[in-house]
Amino acid sequence: MDTETQVQQAAFTLAQARRSASATSPLVEEWPELDADTAFRIQQHDVAARVAAGDRVVGFKLGNIAKAMQNAFGLDQPDYGHLLAGTFVYEGLTVDRKDYIHPFVELEPAFVLRAGLQGPNLTVADVISATDYVLPAIEIIDSRITDWRIGLPDTIADNGSTGSVVLGAAPRRLDALNLQDMHGEVAIDGEVLSTGSTSAILGNPVAAIAWLGNRLAPYGIRFRPGDVIMPGSCLRAVPLDRPGAVEGRFDGLGTVRFDVV
Repeated sequence: MDTETQVQQAAFTLAQARRSASATSPLVEEWPELDADTAFRIQQHDVAARVAAGDRVVGFKLGNIAKAMQNAFGLDQPDYGHLLAGTFVYEGLTVDRKDYIHPFVELEPAFVLRAGLQGPNLTVADVISATDYVLPAIEIIDSRITDWRIGLPDTIADNGSTGSVVLGAAPRRLDALNLQDMHGEVAIDGEVLSTGSTSAILGNPVAAIAWLGNRLAPYGIRFRPGDVIMPGSCLRAVPLDRPGAVEGRFDGLGTVRFDVV
C-alpha cells in the first residue's frame, strides 16, 4: 500500500472514531514507521475534509507543552493541531459527556491576533506585536486512540487530541497580565482539582506561540489576523468523568465556565 493511501485510510479511521465517539487502536501498531511529518499529513487531510463539509479553520493549538502534561500522557515533546469553528462551545452552555470518548479539561490563555505571523524565525517580540488580546479558555481534549495510548505521531494525526474549546469573554491586553507567572486552577462544582502557573508553558506562553509558528512554518502554515492561538495547558489535565459545573480561573484574566451532563 502506498503512503498516500495509508494517509487517507488513517484520516478516515480517525474521522469515524470522532463521529461515533468510539476509540480506535493506535495507528503506529499497524504503521510502526509513521513519523510526525506523515502524521501531520493525516491531520491536514482530515481538516481539509471537514472544511469541504462546511467547517472552517479559526486558529491553531499547541499541546502537551507543560511537563505535567507530558508526564501524564507519556510524551516527551509537544503536539500541535488546527482549531476548527465546529469544535468551539459557547461559555455557559451544557456539554454532554457521551459526545466524547475519554475527555480531560485543560486551562489555557487563548491569544487572539490582530496581525498575521509566519515562521521561521519568529521571536517573542513578533508575537507580542501581533497579539490583540488574551482570553481565558478551556480545551476539552479527547483522544480517538484507545485509552490514550498515544505517541507523538498518533496525537498529531488526531489533530492534537482536540475535542472542544470554550472561550471566556473577558479580553485582556498583554500589558495587563503577568504571563510569566499567572496562577490558574480548574474546579468542578467548586472543588479545585488542578492548579498551575503559565510559567509551565515554555516559561511564558508568548514563547510557546513563537515556537508553534516556527514549528508549523515548514508546512507553509501562517497565523492570520483574528486567529485564536492556544499555547497549551499550564496545569495537569482534569478527567471529565462526572457531571457538574466546570470552571477555569486565571488570576488577572478571569474565568470561563460550562456545565457537563
